[in-house]
Amino acid sequence: MSDSVRIEGVETSFQRNTQPHGAPCRLEVHGAPKDLAGARDLSNRDKYQFQWWAVSLVDAVPFGGKKKGADGGIDGHIFFRSGAKSVEKAIVSVKGGGVGVTDIRELTAVVDRERAKVGVYISLQTHTRPMVEAAAAAGLYDGPTGKVPKIQLFTIEEFFAGKKPQIPLMERGFKTAAREERDDQPELDL
Repeated sequence: MSDSVRIEGVETSFQRNTQPHGAPCRLEVHGAPKDLAGARDLSNRDKYQFQWWAVSLVDAVPFGGKKKGADGGIDGHIFFRSGAKSVEKAIVSVKGGGVGVTDIRELTAVVDRERAKVGVYISLQTHTRPMVEAAAAAGLYDGPTGKVPKIQLFTIEEFFAGKKPQIPLMERGFKTAAREERDDQPELDL
């Protein structure tokens, strides 16, 4: 057995088991970054594991089933409701290395190409002034809960501080089973 578990398996289990039916569920994940130094270390060791971990921070679904290789500028999707029967998507892009305004222009183009409503850019590095200006120039998405920036920039440090994307009526990436009460199932002695 391997001495480490891949980030995607841990995060999938964590998402599926954390408050699946409204009841608190206490899980502690060992091995996933818990601070900026840990995130940098993961990025240096395995850029794909870093991407998948960063995508999990926003409850996004990894693009292409977590396959390595060209992703067309899409690392994940966030699905959200824009009406009673319609679901929209946000594109998530992750950068573990150097950042620049070109990244934001490319994300804006991908959001438009994919007909997504919002783009979320996650990076280890601080964003430059031209990046912030390019994101602001992309405009706003007027959604069911009000206007939000079409392109939203986040650093990993901001996530550790509690900042989250402004995504209206977000859907969980994994379906939750209906809670079932049964009298014929004995409790386990743990």
